[in-house]
Amino acid sequence: MRIILVGFGVVGQNIAKLLLSRNEDLYALYGMKPRIVAAVDSGGSAVAASGLDLQRLLDAKKTKGTVAEYGDGQKNVIEIIESMDAEVVVEVTQTNLKTGEPGMTNVSAAIKNGKNVITANKGPLALALPSLIELAEYNGVMLRFSGTVGGGTPILEFAKRCLKGDRIISFRGILNGTTNYILTRMEEGLSFDDALNDAKEKGYAEAEPSLDIDGYDAAAKLVIMANWVMGMKVTMKDVNFTGIRNVTADDMKNALKNHNAIKLIAGSNKGLTVKPTEVPKNDPLCVNGTLNAVTFSSEYSGQQTIIGRGAGGMETASAVLRDLIEIREAMGKV
Repeated sequence: MRIILVGFGVVGQNIAKLLLSRNEDLYALYGMKPRIVAAVDSGGSAVAASGLDLQRLLDAKKTKGTVAEYGDGQKNVIEIIESMDAEVVVEVTQTNLKTGEPGMTNVSAAIKNGKNVITANKGPLALALPSLIELAEYNGVMLRFSGTVGGGTPILEFAKRCLKGDRIISFRGILNGTTNYILTRMEEGLSFDDALNDAKEKGYAEAEPSLDIDGYDAAAKLVIMANWVMGMKVTMKDVNFTGIRNVTADDMKNALKNHNAIKLIAGSNKGLTVKPTEVPKNDPLCVNGTLNAVTFSSEYSGQQTIIGRGAGGMETASAVLRDLIEIREAMGKV
């Protein structure tokens, strides 16, 4: 299986490391030999039709800051997508929830060129998932995005496969580990500002944290879930969302008096909403730290909750590998 890897930041590098470490058992278990034939980052590209040396690629990135130092990569990303023979384009550039770029252009170009796509980039999906799904179906390719929701925790797969045959009526959950960590620390007595600074020091929050604390990230994941799990045709503009910026220490104390905790809950019941919500302490959703948790309410089997770690480079890379295996198995059935 030939792969074009677009984006070589934390997730892209962890994908390369994962393929290096699991090379032998991937062939033994699934009959697949993944080869990255092109890698692209903001500094340039590296190309090898027979497959790049992944350790050399990682070393080039570590020492020089770009895959371009590997050599043999003069083309830009769209030229590579259009000209190189590959079965899959893995798109893991940085998320942009305003325009979806550059991910939107990369994903669209790959689909139009007849290549299967795996992405961990929420931007294009939050803004245009219904049309991207239609485009993929029209071009007869697969579009997979397990890593966009829950990182390594298979939230989308759980809903799509484990509850197959049932009908999911609604779902609600914690979709952002950073805000959950901040709220957990506030419950322990810290102010919002102190909890946010602690999250930054631990590496859970970015220097500019608005994507998380203002609810954009959770809203984007909610859109992806609503489309994929519920069969809706919605985008970010259909979500009513509020972040945690205005949650106070008094709010936390009042919730605790009622044996509740405040969590940033994203839900699909009666519209799409993201807002700080009091959750009973004995509710399965009441998880702490950076954990994600989602409860699905289905017609026949009632409520099912899945809990796990959210974001993280290796966790997201494992989700990309899961999608690669699914595509490989689907290709084998053709």
